Order: sequence, then C-alpha cells, then structure tokens
Amino acid sequence: MKVKDAVASNIDRVDSDDLFEMANLFPRTTGLPMTIWVSPRGNARHDVRVKVNMAHGDQMTVANTAVVGIRPSPHVIEGHLASDDERAIFAWITLNTDALIAYWDGQIDTVQLGQLLKPLPSTSAP
Repeated sequence: MKVKDAVASNIDRVDSDDLFEMANLFPRTTGLPMTIWVSPRGNARHDVRVKVNMAHGDQMTVANTAVVGIRPSPHVIEGHLASDDERAIFAWITLNTDALIAYWDGQIDTVQLGQLLKPLPSTSAP
C-alpha cells in the first residue's frame, strides 16, 4: 500500500511540474471559448500537444481537460470535445502550428510565443 501511495504522490508531483511549465492561454487571447495550455517539450516523450479545458471560460481545471495532438494534423488524444469546440480548436491549432512547434522545440520563449500566436477570427457579424 505504501508503494502505491508513493507512486500516486510521484504522479501528482510530475503533473504539478508539467503545469508549472505550461503557458495558460485564455479565450480573450486565442478567440477560443475555453482556456488552453501549451508547453515546451521539456522531458516529454510524446510529440507536441496542447491541453484544452473542456469547460468554456477562463477556468483552469486540470481534471477537466482534453489533450489534442498537433502533428501530423490536429487530433484528440485524450478526453472528449463537443464537435463545435473540436472544430474551433483544430482551426486555431492549424492557424498557429508553426509557433506551437517552435515553442515545443525550444526555438522561441513564452514571450515570443505570445507575439506570434494569432487569435481565431471572430465568427460574429458586425
């Protein structure tokens, strides 16, 4: 039982470390209806991906996220997204693929990422 608790504690610590490295992107910045997280590769063994809060708004609830891969094209790796949300996230990723990959690869820092990211165009009529 103690080994199981130690493993769970280690997993919690790793998740906390991963979150520390992530940049929070709110709807007002991305044009998406929800908060997403992006990160540099760090020690990850997987390819570039973003975490998407499944609830709309500025919430940052780790337990309520979907994971979306970027290459070769946007795709849901884990979690579930409503079809409208999935379309919007895939469109935003496609619009920002080069910047997201450069950030993942450590070619740019968080400030540069913020300067390069483009918001999803508004679909509301003037």
